[in-house]
Amino acid sequence: MNRAEARECAQKLVNRMTLEEKASQLRYDAPAIPRLGIPEYNWWNEALHGVARAGTATMFPQAIGLAAAFDEDLMEEIGTCIAREGRAKYNAQSQRGDRDIYKGLTFWSPNVNIFRDPRWGRGHETYGEDPFLTSRLGVRFILGLQGRDGSDNGGYLRAAACAKHFAVHSGPEALRHSFDAKANPKDMEETYLPAFEACVKEADVEAVMGAYNRTNGEVCCASPSLQNILRAKWGFRGHFVSDCWAIRDFHENHKVTATPEESVKLALENGCDVNCGCTYQKILDAVKLGMIDEALITESCVRLFTTRYLLGLFDEQKTPYDAIPFTEVECEKNLELAHRAAREGIVLLKNNGVLPMDLTVLSAWKTPVIGVIGPNANSRTALIGNYHGTSSRYVTVLEGIQDYTEAWAKERGAEPARILYSEGCHLYKDNVENLSKPEMADRLAEARTVADYSDVVILVVGLDETLEGEEGDTGNAYSSGDKKDLHLPPFQEELLRSLLPMKKPVIVINLAGSAIDLSVPQEQADAVIQAFYPGARGGIDLAQILFGEVSPSGKLPVTFYRDTKDLPDFTDYSMKNRTYRYYNGTPLYPFGFGLTYGDCSVTGMVVQRITENGRDEAEKEAINYSNPAIRVIVSAENRGADTEDVLQIYIRGLDDPNAVPHPQLAGFRRLKLRRDECKDVILDLPEKAFTSVDENGVRKIRSTRFEVFAAFSQPDDCSAKLTGHSAVKRIVEW
Repeated sequence: MNRAEARECAQKLVNRMTLEEKASQLRYDAPAIPRLGIPEYNWWNEALHGVARAGTATMFPQAIGLAAAFDEDLMEEIGTCIAREGRAKYNAQSQRGDRDIYKGLTFWSPNVNIFRDPRWGRGHETYGEDPFLTSRLGVRFILGLQGRDGSDNGGYLRAAACAKHFAVHSGPEALRHSFDAKANPKDMEETYLPAFEACVKEADVEAVMGAYNRTNGEVCCASPSLQNILRAKWGFRGHFVSDCWAIRDFHENHKVTATPEESVKLALENGCDVNCGCTYQKILDAVKLGMIDEALITESCVRLFTTRYLLGLFDEQKTPYDAIPFTEVECEKNLELAHRAAREGIVLLKNNGVLPMDLTVLSAWKTPVIGVIGPNANSRTALIGNYHGTSSRYVTVLEGIQDYTEAWAKERGAEPARILYSEGCHLYKDNVENLSKPEMADRLAEARTVADYSDVVILVVGLDETLEGEEGDTGNAYSSGDKKDLHLPPFQEELLRSLLPMKKPVIVINLAGSAIDLSVPQEQADAVIQAFYPGARGGIDLAQILFGEVSPSGKLPVTFYRDTKDLPDFTDYSMKNRTYRYYNGTPLYPFGFGLTYGDCSVTGMVVQRITENGRDEAEKEAINYSNPAIRVIVSAENRGADTEDVLQIYIRGLDDPNAVPHPQLAGFRRLKLRRDECKDVILDLPEKAFTSVDENGVRKIRSTRFEVFAAFSQPDDCSAKLTGHSAVKRIVEW
């Protein structure tokens, strides 16, 4: 069934409905219409990193951890896995009459907002700070969720994806119900819109969700300007959904309307088809007042039933997905995919040689003692991020280390390493036990004792969804919101200061979804690992990396700043001095950085033009920016241990004042390189990578000369210092 056929079916069905029935179908919890054979349907479902909030499902690393893998193919495989598990659960639950919230096939994912400021609590739901990386990963995730072209499935969607939150949304959480995010045309076109455009044009995303805030004065869930971009300019063909209770904000908080009926009118007139919330219960009142044309209700209803037909949700439809059994949920294949995602997304930030730990060496003279300390060492919550499902098993960092060392010893008939554990401190409170003296952290003495007895200390710190996340509302369990700064909670910093000078090898693992000030561990620890939220069984993957079974290969999808003092105010949406493309300072860890147990570098690069030279200005403006423009042939080698690594290509225009000031990511490829292996890699760069955006938001190719860089990091001085390798550079004449 193609879209035209689905829409025709939808129109015929909607034409048989009364006004009351049509209005009822625009609620997120659409009721059944028995006389027409329409079952109830709840549009609200989540699948940010696995089917969420509906019981058991494979739980992948949080989105920011998936982004750290820099792996497009992986993202499509994950999307496919999630859609199939969603189908398996839908098949089983709907047969038993369970059509409740979080049980449908319309998944409100991915979140392709730009993580522009490290204080934003929801940043870990995104793919990071770079529009190109976000667009590549978002497109492939959607293609996985929805299926590619329908040729192998009768044209039916596996599931319906939803790109959110449109647009210009990245905090502050506390102000989101009344905030006006002001972005100039250059930043809109250059930073805030590209990922959404790619999701619409390249992935044909079935739904788009509006943001809570206003953008340049217009409420995002009823913005004429944004709808014009979405439907008229980009050709979006699916349905539009409000964020939850955002339409109520029109009159209660934004004050752009005075009554719920006026809010309903504004939303429907500006293309909002589904109300996540309750304000659309006022549709009939607005009709009675003569405020709304019934044709608007009809069109929204047709769009929604077009999606339902494309999903094959009616009794007369048979799809290839109807037979997916519940046993596919959390099956071995899916769990291994989650492990692969975790292994690829864990980032090694520092290593003075302590890693990988060799149990053979540690066990040579005596039974080794490994101290595992920290509030996130044995925390399940720190594995999962937010918008998560339920795993049938969780493996914490502590458990992963225990299991690995026991299995290693059993295999060899040896005595297993002794693992000593201390929580060290509470995640954020002064004490673990409420009756303890507040002036003395009640686990600190134990932590120092564990360290004293240990040959090596693994210190696991960080945050979880109770400390960084979404502002608490009807659909959210926590009131976590944004971070005030980049510091760990004070008692965790005290734990670091207490243990690092003890002259024991210390490996610091940070489980958090955003940039944290890790300057003290960078200076004093022997190794530093950023694991983000690695998924339900992420302790297994961290253990494999710690003991060298797997080489770390993740890259930072965000800049780790030293502080927020030189960043603009959180409410300032200008991109000046934000993200690696515009930041003028020296970061602690740059975007794109991550070490491995190998030693990969670029030894040469050949750049070839694909498109023709000599086009005039009119021809340049008519460019199809998705066409390949430049082919780069990169020679890469590895002089260390077998590893995967991520080759990165960056571009900077040299003679255009509109160009982004620093080289920006234009291509990437995950590679496997064995020790002493040399490999040539071909990447084609699109014409869009060579464009710039002027102050009026006009994108075109303006430079005549470009620098093209290739490396396993960003081509900046900080990355060169941290990796020991400089990028290879070539000049391209346009």
